[in-house]
Amino acid sequence: MLIETKGLKKTFKSRGKEVEAVRGVDLAVKEGEVFGLLGPNGAGKTTTMRMLSTLIEPTDGHAVVCGHDLAKQSAAVRRDIGYVGQEGGTWGEVTAREELVMQGRLYGMSKKTALARAVEVLEAFQLGEYADRNVKTYSGGQKRRLDIALGIMHQPKLLFLDEPTTGLDPQSRAHMWDEVRGLRERGTAIFLTTHYLDEADALCDRLAIIDHGEIVAEGTPLELKKEVAGDVVLIGVADQAAEARTLLGDKAFVREAEAGAPDPATGVALLRLYVDDGAAALPELLRALDTAHIAPASIELHRPSLDDVFLKQTGRSLREEH
Repeated sequence: MLIETKGLKKTFKSRGKEVEAVRGVDLAVKEGEVFGLLGPNGAGKTTTMRMLSTLIEPTDGHAVVCGHDLAKQSAAVRRDIGYVGQEGGTWGEVTAREELVMQGRLYGMSKKTALARAVEVLEAFQLGEYADRNVKTYSGGQKRRLDIALGIMHQPKLLFLDEPTTGLDPQSRAHMWDEVRGLRERGTAIFLTTHYLDEADALCDRLAIIDHGEIVAEGTPLELKKEVAGDVVLIGVADQAAEARTLLGDKAFVREAEAGAPDPATGVALLRLYVDDGAAALPELLRALDTAHIAPASIELHRPSLDDVFLKQTGRSLREEH
């Protein structure tokens, strides 16, 4: 295992009170995998990552990162990891090549070795043609690729990526996903945080869902979605939402029925129904609503998503929070 934690905690003092940001996290991350920490803002994702990368000290608990005790061998941990924060770390007044060479020299490379490695990394991240331009002229996507290039310049065993695609346009985001997949194919293990459901589903071999500083679920995306068996039917109801929930929830083929709060702008409340066979259930649901003279504003059928998993574990929708 590249990461093993037991009871990892972090408490901060705020306005004279103690705030538990991370509450006893247990994690295990294997070599060569992309492991994701999925959760809303303020859930404890970045705090957990900053502890594992030695940027802040845990309040309690134990962790081993790349075979090194986090508390006793922090320098050895730093030699074996790369870290890319949310804000990035590029310097606009120098070129990408200069930044990469400087990074290599900081990790003990000779100038010749650092120059050669910089060429490899620039080509791997499609930055070769911009290598000798000042970084301040780069687009947001180019800067983010350079951030990751800096993080892997010294060929770490493990790369930490904190919200790697936040603020990127769709095209740059897609390119970033390709870069992450490429790193995994080249043998680099990746620990990333994200609040994007599609990102966690597309990139992560395994993931943990964190909420209020605690892990509430862990597994592969497929394993987690299988916990929410069957299909999900979403029905928008502008009026009589409570009546519709009771009516449909009493059907034998509906395993669970939940109603969200009405949307302030439209007044439509969303009913979420978990059923064994969505295609067979839809006609029955529509007939029941018609008989009760309840007109649905919208209706959708889909397979369970990671948002359904988050909702099942926390009672809240991660998608709606963002």
